[in-house]
Amino acid sequence: MGLVLYIGNKNYSSWSMRPWVAMKAAGIAFDEVMIPLYTGAADKQRILDVTPSGKVPALVDGGITVWDSIAIIEYLAEKFPDAKLWPSDGEARAHARSISAEMHGGFGPLRKECGMNIRRAIRAKELSDDATANIARVEEIWIECRKRYGMGGPFLFGAFTAADAMYAPVVHRLRTYAIDVQPTTRAYMDAMWNHPSFAEWTTGALAETLVIERFEQD
Repeated sequence: MGLVLYIGNKNYSSWSMRPWVAMKAAGIAFDEVMIPLYTGAADKQRILDVTPSGKVPALVDGGITVWDSIAIIEYLAEKFPDAKLWPSDGEARAHARSISAEMHGGFGPLRKECGMNIRRAIRAKELSDDATANIARVEEIWIECRKRYGMGGPFLFGAFTAADAMYAPVVHRLRTYAIDVQPTTRAYMDAMWNHPSFAEWTTGALAETLVIERFEQD
């Protein structure tokens, strides 16, 4: 049996998007199982049957289950070294892991105030100073990566890597909430938007019909 990636709704599940996009971009074959979020005890139990965390994404590889986006990506990087999920250069790889960990562990105000909702009509909203500071930090990260490591292509480290996958939902957030960004940021967002794996996830999200009211309040 091959790899199985359990995900939530593509429209809302930013954490599911990250390993899904990374795997698609790297050409790693997998089966996808979507379990709708916040639809009741039955679907919650379906997730618990896969992973004790009770959350998606989760990757099942035979008798091995890996949960949490960044853990899944690291597992895949070890299992498929030729997929080059991380940059090959040691310095760039360390930087990529650092900014990915920062994304994984931080940016709480941005997540809270600009929830992932790809189908949301594009419009601005008033943001707190903390969320605005988060956006400035994202731009700083992207601009520094493009300047230091992006010579070989349009992504953070030139070629597409796991770091781009980790920041993919932020591209949607900046667009959805009509955030004014710098030209370098806009160029990077355009490159992401045109990447096949990003585009495929987006198309799937736009085709979904399930509405979760708690994510439709802004």
